[in-house]
Amino acid sequence: MNISKIKKQAILLSLFVFLMIGLSYASVPLYDLFCKVTGYGGTPMIAETENEDIVQQEIVVRLDSSIKKNSPLFFEPTKKSVKTKIGKNNLVFFKAINRSQNKVVGTATFNVTPLIAAKYFNKIECFCFEEQLFSAGEEVEMPVSFFIDPDIMNDKILNGINEMTLSYTMYLKNNN
Repeated sequence: MNISKIKKQAILLSLFVFLMIGLSYASVPLYDLFCKVTGYGGTPMIAETENEDIVQQEIVVRLDSSIKKNSPLFFEPTKKSVKTKIGKNNLVFFKAINRSQNKVVGTATFNVTPLIAAKYFNKIECFCFEEQLFSAGEEVEMPVSFFIDPDIMNDKILNGINEMTLSYTMYLKNNN
């Protein structure tokens, strides 16, 4: 093998390694973008404005919450479900009560099931992905504004769907 051929292979191998490292760093934001665009993995769409196209067909949106067992924070929806017309703008609340004598910091994440229907669930406003500070003994109601996109009626896979679940999980920051 001649020296120039070895140099060429070394350069190509180095470029390949750098490309793979670059793709590994870009994979998380690219996957997040993919989920937001397609609704994959239960990621609801985010709407800038409220919907004005309301359909008479109704759907039940169940509300769910979870938090670590024995948490100092009580966290649950103020209603277990809401029956709504498809396309109608809705406002629901999740209640949090800090039962401790110390401040608690938490961040909520969410998902929608069935996962295939998440692309039709449009959030306008929510408290998710932002740190929430709960003072000792504080009780707050956090709003979630959403609507179900009327295009769900044209999706043959979801024909006849009559229920969706919006689920939030609250993660507490370790204050140790």
